[in-house]
Amino acid sequence: MRAAILTIGTEILFGQITNTNTVFLSRELNNMGFDVLYHHTVGDNEGRLADLMTDIFRSCDLIITTGGLGPTEDDLTKETAAEVLHDTLVRHEESVRWLEGLYASRGWSMTENTYKQAMMPSRATVFPNSNGTAPGFALSENGRIIACMPGPPNEMKAMWSLSVKPYLESFSSEVIRYRILRTYGIGEPKLETLLLPLIDGQTDPTLATYAKVGECSLRIASKRATEEEAFAAIDEMTAKVMDIIGDNVYSMDDEELYLVVGKKLIANNLEISSCESCTGGLFASTLVKVPGISAVFDRGIVTYSERAKTEELGVPAELIAAKTAESPEVALAMAAGLKKKTGSRICVSSTGVAGPGPYHGLPAGTMFIGLVWDADISEKAAVSGETLPDDPSVRFRVIRMDTVRDERETNKLFCVLKMLDSIRRILP
Repeated sequence: MRAAILTIGTEILFGQITNTNTVFLSRELNNMGFDVLYHHTVGDNEGRLADLMTDIFRSCDLIITTGGLGPTEDDLTKETAAEVLHDTLVRHEESVRWLEGLYASRGWSMTENTYKQAMMPSRATVFPNSNGTAPGFALSENGRIIACMPGPPNEMKAMWSLSVKPYLESFSSEVIRYRILRTYGIGEPKLETLLLPLIDGQTDPTLATYAKVGECSLRIASKRATEEEAFAAIDEMTAKVMDIIGDNVYSMDDEELYLVVGKKLIANNLEISSCESCTGGLFASTLVKVPGISAVFDRGIVTYSERAKTEELGVPAELIAAKTAESPEVALAMAAGLKKKTGSRICVSSTGVAGPGPYHGLPAGTMFIGLVWDADISEKAAVSGETLPDDPSVRFRVIRMDTVRDERETNKLFCVLKMLDSIRRILP
């Protein structure tokens, strides 16, 4: 069944509230096997609403609406739905009794417009509102269905779960399930190119790529008769995808990179410390979003000045003078100095030019990451690193980033993502 989601309210068009209902309903409907074709928003205008509903029914069988069920004159969803599906409004006595009981229990006075909420299309299936005063309903005619719910998210979600979803389940004979793979280190054009043998001619499962700042996601979706069949098809496709880009996949559960890294550090009881210059503490503040990270995160130091790098980390002043603070040599010396200072199993550093302009001959976005760790951590990892000359039990890597962007905050974010991914690759 083809569906559209229609949110009603002039306040949404004015940008006065954020429309979160559409995101929730899209996910729910797709999981039930409905094909969501359109998202629409319309103001509180009966003519435009009627025209839009009529137009949607030219290509869809189901319209889900939120908003416009209240007691005021601009709440016109019921009137319009009844007009489009050739019905008339009648007084729904069960809703009247429920409203009167609710108002009496709370000591509220009933006004005449309150009863407007109990007016329903005569053929409607009425849905109670457990978190508000406006009931919802579903109305059908010749295979076309309109299901209407209130706009406030807490009212809508409760009504959806208790009434609307069970009502709609009888109209869907299939389910859609999907898996989101998160990747780092591969851009969307290259990702799509590598997966073209799987994408070309795809029917089910389907693959779709999505880009966000610094990384890409891949959705694998399948529509089948049962959940078990859908996930079996997804598992088979996932294995094929992993054969091609497995090294770049950091999550198969749609988790953020910092969560994946943080959970692995906790699971392996690996203490970590950080020292940051160009990222200004962004790495540490990102990592501490992970619940329970205090078990393994020892400290995060912002050593922004040259003096701080020398005093806090023991970076030789002559090294900074010779190579500049924005150099691979200083990045390594920072991480190595932190390792000596803290004894943490993993130490990571950042230095470079966040921007927006160039500095010391380096363009904005040129940044260096130092990573030092105990050799036994990565015995099974693909990235082995080099051994520190003065300590063979410790390994290191220096990573250069050349984002070449003028956006300072974007450069910092890119650097933190690279720091996290570099750590991920050495973890068991």
